[in-house]
Amino acid sequence: MTSAFSDEASRLQAVFDCESPVAFVTGSTADRVGRVVAENLQRLGCRVVLHGRTNPSGHPVGTEQLAGREVPKLAGNIQEEANVLAWRDWILEQFGRIDIAVNSAACWDPKPLEATTEEDWTHQLMVNAVGPAISCKAFGLAMVEQKSGGVILNVGDWAIDRPYLDFAAYMVSKGNIPTLTSTMAVELATRNPRVRVNAVLPGPVMIDKSVSEERQERVREDCLLKRHGTAEDVAHAISFLASSPFVTGVCLNVDGGRSIHSASGASSSCDSIAHPGV
Repeated sequence: MTSAFSDEASRLQAVFDCESPVAFVTGSTADRVGRVVAENLQRLGCRVVLHGRTNPSGHPVGTEQLAGREVPKLAGNIQEEANVLAWRDWILEQFGRIDIAVNSAACWDPKPLEATTEEDWTHQLMVNAVGPAISCKAFGLAMVEQKSGGVILNVGDWAIDRPYLDFAAYMVSKGNIPTLTSTMAVELATRNPRVRVNAVLPGPVMIDKSVSEERQERVREDCLLKRHGTAEDVAHAISFLASSPFVTGVCLNVDGGRSIHSASGASSSCDSIAHPGV
């Protein structure tokens, strides 16, 4: 373990009064941001529990390899409260605690506004807004009962203030994340001042390999730091917020300055090829 990782791991241990904090990351089985977040937390010494919509066995509890280690995987829809409560209870039964809960599961279905249906609005609001709210309540109240508290990290999207074209349902649903974060920060810290809630709002990350180099270059040029982000950038921001005991209610843009500056002067349609969904 490098010195930087060792220092950050030590901070996590100190914050949670635990040698190996327990972390649950929703949306962490697909090859997207949530997976990298889980891997980073494991490298920092956390005992990680993965989450995906299904397990190959069809059972709600299974296992999966994470960076060469077999770890638990819980399955089911995050927008169903019974699932979330069952996951919480299973984690508490197995580990006796929950220190870090990361809400990174998401869905999106780009289409013109004219083609956006009631089902689109409802489904994306349920997964991207109601699901994280249910998770915040369930895991947050469990953390309230712990002397060491805990931290919840929500994953939003920087573009809620400069929406992508053809992502109306997704943008509206992700727009709930800042309000959810500040509300839960107040609710939970009032009950236990060692419980924190923060969010990261990633910019363009994980551009699909099918996207032409020309379009990728347009995304990079429209970013103040002249590159698109990586899942590792988001993962490091999450571990920073997790290990910062005097930070709560914060939404941290991880966008390379994209939210404050655009070479084109407007939200680029290219950004939508690289939004940080799971």
